[in-house]
Amino acid sequence: MEIFYFMVFGCLAAVVAALELSKANRDRINTSPAFNAFKNNYLVVYSLMMAGDWLQGPYVYYLYSQYGFGKGEIGQLFIAGFGSSMLFGTIVGSLADKQGRRRACVTYCITYILSCITKHSPEYKVLMLGRVLGGIATSLLFSAFESWLVAEHFKRGFDQQWLSMTFSKAIFLGNGLVAIMSGLFGNLLLVDNLGLGPVSPFDAAACFLAIGMAIIVSTWTENYGDTSENKDLLAQFKVAAVAIASDEKIALLGAIQSLFEGSMYTFVFLWTPALSPNSEDIPHGFIFATFMLASMLGSSIASRLLACSSPKVESYMQIVFVISAASLLLPVMTSFLVVANGEKGGGISFSGCIQLLGFCTFESCVGIFWPSIMKMRSQYIPEEARSTIMNFFRIPLNIFVCVVLYNVDAFPIIVMFGMCSIFLFVASLLQRRLLVIAESQKSRSQDWTVMREMEAEPLNA
Repeated sequence: MEIFYFMVFGCLAAVVAALELSKANRDRINTSPAFNAFKNNYLVVYSLMMAGDWLQGPYVYYLYSQYGFGKGEIGQLFIAGFGSSMLFGTIVGSLADKQGRRRACVTYCITYILSCITKHSPEYKVLMLGRVLGGIATSLLFSAFESWLVAEHFKRGFDQQWLSMTFSKAIFLGNGLVAIMSGLFGNLLLVDNLGLGPVSPFDAAACFLAIGMAIIVSTWTENYGDTSENKDLLAQFKVAAVAIASDEKIALLGAIQSLFEGSMYTFVFLWTPALSPNSEDIPHGFIFATFMLASMLGSSIASRLLACSSPKVESYMQIVFVISAASLLLPVMTSFLVVANGEKGGGISFSGCIQLLGFCTFESCVGIFWPSIMKMRSQYIPEEARSTIMNFFRIPLNIFVCVVLYNVDAFPIIVMFGMCSIFLFVASLLQRRLLVIAESQKSRSQDWTVMREMEAEPLNA
């Protein structure tokens, strides 16, 4: 393996370690023992849930190909997963608000375990059913757990600022450290050393999910969104739609999330051909681990930013989106500025090295994005329809990803990266608009409070 990969990985690891070890007392938030116990319980569960997800990721495509399916059939299976998330996501989100978020989290575990079991069958219809179940589970993973956490946090009377700590730690562990460990565990131990085959990571994922479900059942309490008996599923959809339409902040937040996550999922499909356009020999697993380390760096930076009163999350996220846009524009720029050698095989090219650094920068922005968007969602999305609204946000995202998957061979790769860069720049503009609205409403609220106090003074006199 070329020393370049080790240098990038080593530099990122050193920076992450330095950031974590050098946190001063002013960067740490004083909390209560009760909150620490609550936070640690959630982090254990969330890490197990993410382990169940990350263990599967690297082997889905490979398993389908081992069963003899071609690129077109595999693409249809992936589209089915995203389509399922789009069609059923809003329904399961509404049910989570109505029937209980804890129950929805248990449903996630059961659904994903069933999806893992289907991977033992080479039958296309069974695998398609597994993708549908996986799409439903994904919707629950990215809505029910966060909704339960936010509601339970405030129900127990914890300080709002402490919620940011849980968010940043969850991303640091679940989307960083657990992702790296899951990749190494699945690749080095299960598949290579033990020779258990490409189905074994799915079996291990099911075991982690079962352990997490046992913890949820035994330690979590139930909480709900809107518990009105007279509100059916359609009424809940209407409440969520009205909330989005009537509050520009919520609509902007949904658009920002869809633009960023759509670009992020598109990047997942594009980074391999971007780094090896001439079939260069690149260490995919090691590069994936490097990306996850970069994401850990971003979440570590986010934890410091969220612990401070300034800059506000609405403010610094503008910069994050601009940096993200510039990072994904690098493949377009290198295609014009760097002359390709055109030789097949070999190691990573010079333009590939530049792009890898840019992609690591983008992954760092992803690490900042997750806890920051969670923070903004906790501020702006109403509690009674939180899961429903969060899954509404995923509808345009899933449509976008399905379209990209269906047409992935129709456009040159630099066009796809250019499109993602434009989307991220638009997200920065929408973030600017969100900041202006939030500050304007806060200013009016303060003015109104001052006026009420002034009117009350003569009466008190």
